[in-house]
Amino acid sequence: MRRLTLPRLPDRPAPAPPLPERVRAAIREQEAQSEILIGWVQLGVVATFGTLYAVAPKTFDRTMTMFEPVPVALAAYLAFTLLRLGLAYRRRLAPWFLYLSVAVDVGLLMGLIWSFHVQYAQPPSFYLKAPTLLYVFIFVALRALRFDPAFVLTAGLAAAAGWAAMVAYAIAAGSDGMVTRNYIEYLTGNKILLGAEFDKIVTILVVTAILAAALARGRRLLERAVAEGAAARDLSRFFAPAVAARITGAEQPVAAGQGDLRDAAILMVDLRGFTRMAAGMDPAAVIALLTEYQARMVPLIARHGGSVDKFMGDGILASFGAVTPVPSYAADAVRAVEALLAEADAWAADRTARGLATPTVNAAVATGRVLFGAVGDAGRLEYTVIGDAVNLAAKLEKHNKAAGSRALATDAAVRLALAGGYRGPAADRPPLRCRVEGMAEPLDLRPLESVAKR
Repeated sequence: MRRLTLPRLPDRPAPAPPLPERVRAAIREQEAQSEILIGWVQLGVVATFGTLYAVAPKTFDRTMTMFEPVPVALAAYLAFTLLRLGLAYRRRLAPWFLYLSVAVDVGLLMGLIWSFHVQYAQPPSFYLKAPTLLYVFIFVALRALRFDPAFVLTAGLAAAAGWAAMVAYAIAAGSDGMVTRNYIEYLTGNKILLGAEFDKIVTILVVTAILAAALARGRRLLERAVAEGAAARDLSRFFAPAVAARITGAEQPVAAGQGDLRDAAILMVDLRGFTRMAAGMDPAAVIALLTEYQARMVPLIARHGGSVDKFMGDGILASFGAVTPVPSYAADAVRAVEALLAEADAWAADRTARGLATPTVNAAVATGRVLFGAVGDAGRLEYTVIGDAVNLAAKLEKHNKAAGSRALATDAAVRLALAGGYRGPAADRPPLRCRVEGMAEPLDLRPLESVAKR
């Protein structure tokens, strides 16, 4: 028996994951701003209507007309528009009110057009030729500013239904023989050409459908753009702003192995004795101490042009000139160290006043050629700096304890700082020939602060 093989159906695309609340909140804020814009446009429309009506010559006899509906309709629409605009600014536009606003827009326009035959003492078919119907497209297009196809569809369907009702009323209220198939009679008299009215309704519906389809696609792009924008802002919290900008602004996806060679300064900051102190502290107190420390140090590093590469427990690794080349990278790093030490003194005084112990802040600066780039694999990447200067800065930071200093820099780093415009106290300190653990040869070092403050 021959076996029948059914064709394999294509896999259905996985549903998109729900948007996080912070993304939905950002979209709601965009929609709120759009409603304010819609309110101002509506105000402009009613002002235009009023101006045109005021300056246009009147072809009807005011003595024969019981009332002029246009000023009444415009005044009512102005009041509703001002109310809507006020609610938009106060972020109190409920969905039901937005749909009501669509109904009011279309209803007032249709009522205004309907009133023309009364005002000019003509049969109802007279208003079917009013070019004022074109304003329907303004009200439909206005809803596109919100990037929600539901409101565009509501406006378009309401306009089409409203005009169909207007045509039905004109036929029912008109005399026999009012409907014609003669195009000339339609254009030159008050006859009703059903084909012409059908074309108007179809045009409204087609324009509405096209706008709604475009908005449905635009809505997806808006959600993706807002989500990516939120992700980029979050990314800047995990990376230095310059690194985050490099990732989000890359022309091609970042891949492992991509990097650039830079002449840069490496700064290593650490808390001396932190491990021993943390062992006798409550975990919450340890986190609080690290939070205070990083909150004071990181902004100063950024303020002097540094980019934090990573946090290593109580250690902070930062670079100057690696992410974005700058000629003053060494001077910026040395100035940053001096600012960090001054801030460390203020932090220690603050904690002492609160009866809390404070570990000593150590720092070190080394300069040299480093590789700045992405490392890892396709599933997990990390931007970092690699080079002898990184290793040397780490060794110098540990050497502070043996040297009795809080901050050290290589003589080469200070000389580069001087060439970059640095004129601080380190410039007057002579270099010291020191042996540093892990280095084969002695190094010329300059203390950025000579004696440790305890």
